[in-house]
Amino acid sequence: MSLELARGELLRHENFIDGKWIAASGNASYVVTNPATQARLAQVANSAAADARAATDAASRALPAWRDTLPRERAAMLNRWHALILANTEDLARLMSLEQGKPLAEARGEVAYGASYVAWFAEEATKIYGDIIPQTQHGKRMMAIKEPIGVVAAITPWNFPLAMIARKIAPALAAGCTVVAKPAEDTPLTALALAALAQEAGLPDGVLNMISAARDEGIAAVADWLADDRVRKITFTGSTAVGKHLARESAGTLKKLSLELGGNAPFIVFADADLEAAVQGLMLAKFRNGGQTCVCPNRIYVHDSVYERFGELLAKRVSALHVGPATDAKAQIGPMINERAIDKIAKHVDDAVANGARVLAGGKRLSELGLNYYAPTVLADANDAMVLCCEETFGPVAPLFRFTDEDEVIRIANDTPFGLAAYFYTNDVRRIDRVARKLETGIVGINEGAVASEAAPFGGVKESGYGREGSKYGLDDYLSIKYLCQGGLG
Repeated sequence: MSLELARGELLRHENFIDGKWIAASGNASYVVTNPATQARLAQVANSAAADARAATDAASRALPAWRDTLPRERAAMLNRWHALILANTEDLARLMSLEQGKPLAEARGEVAYGASYVAWFAEEATKIYGDIIPQTQHGKRMMAIKEPIGVVAAITPWNFPLAMIARKIAPALAAGCTVVAKPAEDTPLTALALAALAQEAGLPDGVLNMISAARDEGIAAVADWLADDRVRKITFTGSTAVGKHLARESAGTLKKLSLELGGNAPFIVFADADLEAAVQGLMLAKFRNGGQTCVCPNRIYVHDSVYERFGELLAKRVSALHVGPATDAKAQIGPMINERAIDKIAKHVDDAVANGARVLAGGKRLSELGLNYYAPTVLADANDAMVLCCEETFGPVAPLFRFTDEDEVIRIANDTPFGLAAYFYTNDVRRIDRVARKLETGIVGINEGAVASEAAPFGGVKESGYGREGSKYGLDDYLSIKYLCQGGLG
């Protein structure tokens, strides 16, 4: 697959600041590569603090006018953007597959998924209601109104280059905020194409600004946003360690933060579960995007009475997965994002085997395909002495743990600092309510492996972060509540 697009103008190399495409300060740039082949895809702007500040300047200037637009005007703009995203699905999917590695069919699905957030928040823009508070004294009227919080900095990861940026920018724009954004260093091309489409949709200059940067320069750029008191909110998806850093460093200006951080999701299969359905649910939850998702199951607990049968069914399905680059129309699992990711996966599998795990499927690098490929893997006899029990693998590895007691498996499932997602399969109606209430996560999949939706609140508890994205609740993180008290009314 080449980088030729139907609309070549969607391949952008510069920063998007104040409605203009401009080079980074000093004309600095870095190379974006294809994880499937390590081939050079593009050379993009390598931004520093000065570029981040220029983006903030533009967003700050644009804020008053954008804040004062009517909600239906903002909704119309978002609807035009949504239509353009869908109309350019093939180009966006091609860009995504080439820079991130996911199969083309999966990339097309992400375009539709990301666009759904733009459409959803176009509708939500017109539903920002306040309240008249019942009187407590004669002659006074009390009201609560919601206002846009201000300039928002959005920092997104590489695993969903389109969906994550859309899920953050769309509610910010719907609320009347302006945005400065930095996509992940590995995957800036999809995000920059989205910015080009937003410009085409008629978004006013300065309302959305986007800069790209390599790792070290990106840290400096983000640090500028953390220190600038004009940036009133940070929305970040990524590792817990970086999320904690952002929280600490932004404390000086008391910014509002939304943090969607790491996970260590349990997947519990009870004895009375429909095993075929549980296997299908696990395939959806675990192997989407090659296991490179924050909500994919990292610990799979299977009741002892069905353990061997479940392992057999799962291994058969996993062994049949077709691994290959996006150029392979049959590919279901693509390359991992880089060599560091492959090394971590191999380390986790090797450690598990050394501590007694049995390999039911996979368990090896696929060097014949390229540097960044690892076979989808199922491990039996996993235990809590293994590194993968407490560290997020972020790859196509499914370790199976045994359990016999409901209370014990819930205790073990909750025995982690993370709390993003959890899944369980059972046909016992009473157990469904009982287990769902006891699991300490922000998201619970009940007899279901695909939980994400633009209509649902997405986010975690504990060290998986705070704030919610998507749904009617997703707008609240971009709004502040102002209390109005009017006296002298007789």
